[in-house]
Amino acid sequence: MAIICVAGGTGQVGKEVVRLASAAGHTVISLSRHVAPPGSAKYHDGVTYLAGDVTTGEGLATALAGADVVIDCLEGQLGKARKKFADGGARLLALAHRAGVGRAVVLSIINCDKSTYSYYASKAAKERKYAESPMETVVVRASQFHGLVAAIFAAGAKVRLIPVFRGASFQTISPVDVAAALLDAALESASPDRHRLRTVVGPELLTMRKMAESWKRVTGTRGRILEVPLPGAMGAFLRAGNNLIPGQKDGRETFVSWLEKRRESL
Repeated sequence: MAIICVAGGTGQVGKEVVRLASAAGHTVISLSRHVAPPGSAKYHDGVTYLAGDVTTGEGLATALAGADVVIDCLEGQLGKARKKFADGGARLLALAHRAGVGRAVVLSIINCDKSTYSYYASKAAKERKYAESPMETVVVRASQFHGLVAAIFAAGAKVRLIPVFRGASFQTISPVDVAAALLDAALESASPDRHRLRTVVGPELLTMRKMAESWKRVTGTRGRILEVPLPGAMGAFLRAGNNLIPGQKDGRETFVSWLEKRRESL
């Protein structure tokens, strides 16, 4: 069994990594700016929850002490966090190396280095920090989450229009399936390649229109599906299919099965 530190252990993916690793019998330390309170959905018995901040380094040494591997699930989606995203990753790596941690795994996005969209560019910058580290590192690039596309549909449905981006298809995946891939990367056998790249996508490649039709059926929404252009860097990224890896199928939870589990809350 391993000692695993999960940075961002209360986030969308991090909490699932914590849950899976703990259920498998590993010793788990969850590191986040705000500690999960006992009894909350993010709290699991037997897990050590510690507060820390990668932008300052506060609390990191304590959380990393004795760990075999660190899994970086930090999201950095907000403006301030995004600007310091790569530097925070470098700080986490430096302190992990100093603490004698054997491996670092980081969650990223498929083909993030092919987009100038600011969030994706910040992910690519962080990947470069991992590639420069003296530690053994694994970058796990994931496709978009089911919840991202569902949120777009839900936002439009408020005005009875369900937007479909022209030319866009997705291989969406559930956070649980991504968490499983991160844990596999953390525990895989040692490799002569110090820096490795893995990709994980959902079990289906679907057009956004097909996904919208499924969302309407499951939620019972009567809004009209409307094809719209998506301008800017993100639109270009999707139209080029850079969010896809055709022929690759991973994960187990389809978009429809994910929706059906949340039917009452959508």
